[in-house]
Amino acid sequence: MKTLNLWTEHPPQLPLVTVWSLNELAEYRGKQDLFTRQAPQRLKALREHAIIESSVASNRIEGVEVDPERINEVVLGHGALSDRNEIEVRGYQASLRWIHQEYETLPFSLETTLAIHAKTRPEIWDSGLLKTENGEIIEKYPDGRVTVRFLPLNARDTPVAMVETCQRYQQLLRKKQVPPLILWAAANLDFLCIHPFRDGNGRVSRLLLLQSLYQLGFQGGRYISLEAIIERSKNRYYETLYESSQGWHEAKHNPWPYINYLLYSLKELYQDFESRYEQTTVSKGEKTEAVLNALQRFDFPFHIQELCKQCPEVSLDMVRKVLKDQAEEGKVTCLGRGKNATWQVIR
Repeated sequence: MKTLNLWTEHPPQLPLVTVWSLNELAEYRGKQDLFTRQAPQRLKALREHAIIESSVASNRIEGVEVDPERINEVVLGHGALSDRNEIEVRGYQASLRWIHQEYETLPFSLETTLAIHAKTRPEIWDSGLLKTENGEIIEKYPDGRVTVRFLPLNARDTPVAMVETCQRYQQLLRKKQVPPLILWAAANLDFLCIHPFRDGNGRVSRLLLLQSLYQLGFQGGRYISLEAIIERSKNRYYETLYESSQGWHEAKHNPWPYINYLLYSLKELYQDFESRYEQTTVSKGEKTEAVLNALQRFDFPFHIQELCKQCPEVSLDMVRKVLKDQAEEGKVTCLGRGKNATWQVIR
C-alpha cells in the first residue's frame, strides 16, 4: 500500500542496477517463448519437478517439513495424510495447480488472496480470513533472545489496506508509468508489510508472486521453482525485506533492496530454466514436432534458413527431411530451385 501509494503521484526513478535487471529479464522472456513453442513435451518433466520443489520449499521456509520419503505421495498422490505438515504441503500444491490453471481469470484482488490462503491452510479455523488481532514479526536467536523485526499494519486497517493495494496495483499497471515487474515486486513488499493473516503470509505472498508473473507473461515459474530459489537465498530474502520495511508505516522506506532481490531471483530462475532445458534429451519426434510447429507460423513464402532460426535445436538435415515429408503429403510446396528456393505452407 505505502509503496504503491507513493508511486501513484510520483513515479519512481529506477536505479541503474534495476534497469539492467529489467533488460536481462526481457531477453529471458523472449527465450522462454521460444522454448515453450519449440518443444512443449520437453518441459513436462520440468513442470512436475517444479510443483514438487515449490510445494516443499515454500513450506520449508516457514519451518513446515515432511519426511523426504513421503514427498512424492504428499504432493502428487491422493492418499491419506499423516499430520498437519503434510496437509499444509498438499494445500500449497492445490493452490499452485489452481493458479497454473486459472491465472488468466484470477484478478489481483482481496477475494483471490483470501481464496489462496484458504487453499493453502485447509481445515484451520481462520483459513481464508483476515487477521483479527494485532501481531508482530519477531526474530529468535540461538542464545534465546527475541527481538521485534517489524510491526505489521494493525488488524483494524488491514481490510481497507488490502483492497487499496490491489486497486493501486491495477491502476498503476494501466497507467504504464512504472515497469510491470517493478510493480510486481513492490506490491509483494506492501503485502508482506500489511501481513494480512494470522499465519501463512509468506506462502500466500509467494503464490501471489507467481500469479502476477504469469499474468505479466513470465511463465518460467511453471518449470523452475521460484520458491526453491528464494529458499536457497533465504538469508538475503529476510535481510532485504527487513531493509525495505524500515519506515514503511511512515512511507519513508527504501523499497529497492527487496525489489532488486526479487528481480535477481527471477533472473536466477530463468538462468536455471535455460540450463535445464538445454540438458534435457530431445527425441526425434520432438524435433519433428518443433519443425511442424514452426511451419505454422509462416503465412508467406519462406527460405529454409528462416525456418531453421525458428527451431535452432534441429539440424538442417532434419529440417530438410520434415519439409520433404510434408511436401509428399501435399502440405507444403517448394517455390523455385537451388539455394534461393523458398517454401510455402498450403492451407
